[in-house]
Amino acid sequence: MSQKSYDNSPTLYLIPTPIGNLDDITLRAIDTLKSVEVVFCEDTRITRQLLNHLGISKKLIASHKFNEEMNSDKLLSFLNNGQDVGLVTDRGTPIISDPGYELVKVAIENNYNVVSLPGPTAFVPALTVSGLSPQPFLFYGFLNNKSSKREKELESLKDYPYTMIFYEAPHRIVETLESMENVLGNKNICISREISKKFEEVYRGKISDIKSEMVDVKGELVIVVEGNTEEKTYDNLSIIEHVNLYIMNGMDKKEALKKVSKDRGMSKSDVYKEYHRGDV
Repeated sequence: MSQKSYDNSPTLYLIPTPIGNLDDITLRAIDTLKSVEVVFCEDTRITRQLLNHLGISKKLIASHKFNEEMNSDKLLSFLNNGQDVGLVTDRGTPIISDPGYELVKVAIENNYNVVSLPGPTAFVPALTVSGLSPQPFLFYGFLNNKSSKREKELESLKDYPYTMIFYEAPHRIVETLESMENVLGNKNICISREISKKFEEVYRGKISDIKSEMVDVKGELVIVVEGNTEEKTYDNLSIIEHVNLYIMNGMDKKEALKKVSKDRGMSKSDVYKEYHRGDV
């Protein structure tokens, strides 16, 4: 029997499942799957396969990005009846680029316990094998699948000084690497493919070197990208040009003024006055 949470009141358990190798499931995850009344899952077929492998029979309710909000009442009906509920996704830890957020929010808003079990998630092993600076880091998840929006997202990250982690689908990987090279430059990266599975591979090097190896690649991919380590100076820009540069890159005026004040070590009021001096 799994350890009950907090005050032994009904609980929503977030249960990580293997991302590849089935041996990666924890003893606590197995015990929790056995003890909960019902399991909300991303795809009932995939979860049923896992439970059959573990010798567990459990009521399953499909809960994915298209119906998650509508499942709120179902979740509360179980918790209101004093029953524990499990939440899993197809692979890895719920909510990490997967469904689950809406149900967690509902449980918290209704004063029920939420317990997240430690366990498999793809970005941690990808980071630790990358050979890139492990901390601080930014986990971004999936970039937009449209080229223009993806490059706008990358523009907002190009001055980011920390290691960045992205998920990507195999059919988009070459386009995404081209966008990264165009916007971020020819960075050092590491791509982990099929983590924990039979054909796991790790690619390390410059974007330009790895890009050609990604043609027709298959499987789940995690991209780890070095952050911007260059010292940026804006001595060649006036304050007005500096603010307008950020506005052209997609920031609104308020954000741009705030960023310029931080870049230059000036007060926001001084930057504001200088920027609007030409208005009078």
